[in-house]
Amino acid sequence: MTRSLLLSGRPKCSLVSRKAISSLAILGFVLSTTPLAETRAETTPALPGARLADELSQAFEQVAETITPSVVTISTETKPKKNGPKGSEPLRDFLGEDFFDKMVPTPQRGLGTGVIVDDQGHILTNNHVIGDADEVTVRLSTEKSVKAKVVGVDPRTDLAVIKIKVKEGLPKSAKLGDSDKLKIGEWVVAAGASFGLDNTITAGIVSAKGRAISGGAQYEDFIQTDAAINPGNSGGPLVNLRGEVVGINTAIVSKSGGYMGIGFAIPINMGRQVMESLITKGKVTRGWLGVGIQNLTEDLAESFGYQDTEGALVGHVDPKGPAKKAGIKQGDIIVQAGKERIKNVNQLRNYIASLKPGVDLDVTVVRGGDKKSFNVAIGELPVQTDEGPEVAAAGENEELGLSVEPLNEGSAKRSRTSRTEGLVVTEVTPQGIAAKADIRPGDIIVSVNGKDVTNITQFKEAISKGDLKKGIRVVVESQGMERFAFLRQQAEEEAEEEE
Repeated sequence: MTRSLLLSGRPKCSLVSRKAISSLAILGFVLSTTPLAETRAETTPALPGARLADELSQAFEQVAETITPSVVTISTETKPKKNGPKGSEPLRDFLGEDFFDKMVPTPQRGLGTGVIVDDQGHILTNNHVIGDADEVTVRLSTEKSVKAKVVGVDPRTDLAVIKIKVKEGLPKSAKLGDSDKLKIGEWVVAAGASFGLDNTITAGIVSAKGRAISGGAQYEDFIQTDAAINPGNSGGPLVNLRGEVVGINTAIVSKSGGYMGIGFAIPINMGRQVMESLITKGKVTRGWLGVGIQNLTEDLAESFGYQDTEGALVGHVDPKGPAKKAGIKQGDIIVQAGKERIKNVNQLRNYIASLKPGVDLDVTVVRGGDKKSFNVAIGELPVQTDEGPEVAAAGENEELGLSVEPLNEGSAKRSRTSRTEGLVVTEVTPQGIAAKADIRPGDIIVSVNGKDVTNITQFKEAISKGDLKKGIRVVVESQGMERFAFLRQQAEEEAEEEE
């Protein structure tokens, strides 16, 4: 057998002596019993950089070994409402019970990831993984499946905490790191059930920090990474090379629905704060300044005589909020809060939210070109309501690309305003001046260039006195919150008129 193996492919075996065959057989036996790595070490010189690559590989291996036991796969099921949706009884009677029941949607199932964060069985994951699920099941790294209880959710950060009870064999919890110490370019590892494949590990670097991708009322300070994050990874940990959790994977930018090199994770420092609040209080308590804020554009900054775009412009001051009591006004530009130099809205929003209600905060604003400081007693953020529907279109104003009409009881209710008079926007022309200033149907025009307007005559008069080429600053109220908008005719539009 040895001979035929050694000489396979050599039909003229008579040319090889028996002594040579014997020597080859012995050599074959020696080679087959010598460890491959040992042979390489003795015969193959190390290539440049090979040792460094081996060390990096070992680092990833250790991270995977450290984090995998604490990573869990989360399965959810949301059952359809019994007897169909509310008000469907007549349809049931008409179609018959058997036929109607076949029309009722089947249970909705979801899949995501979580990470065990303590020895009590608490698991941190995404809110969108849990949703409104009726049943939550956790599959551990040991392949054991257990039912989980939802401790609390926080839609504004997209985080949730669930809990499992395991009599024996609860895997070791993950170690939480410090996301503030993350550096752009630092290696990270993403873990989770990518496309339902448990314990998937991918590697990449931190591409950016402090990302905000949706804005609005969300609290966002995302870590951007090119470590592959795919459907099923949501809620899984982003880990540094010390095996510490530095983020919770939550979103991707993709045209296909799969990995395209841009993923986002919630910083674990934010996650830790939300998690501890949900576990101890069942809800998230946040600091509240009582202002509506917006980022500065060059046009808005210039209209206030402010030579920068850093800071947060106060567009709305809650009449019962802490800022109002301290003396902060609409049009102030917040440039400092405590020791934080404020660069944009997202930074200020996250910082205020991180404060405990009741603490005193020194806030510096620019007002009329001068700096002023105020001491604000931070309040507790009230519960927010969902946005209402937009109003129907009516009227037309070609110059600004919007239509307005006097506020009435119905439109006031739809716009969620306490005002009894004013002008509500009923239509916005796509790509028009108003649309480019982010004015939308349902917004209420409050003032034009600092002058209050409550009827169409005042509005037209104020607009006619303004100069659209230089720009007109207006205050609009959106769903009960005031903000600034800047209406300006763009250069290309001016050129078209000249032609």
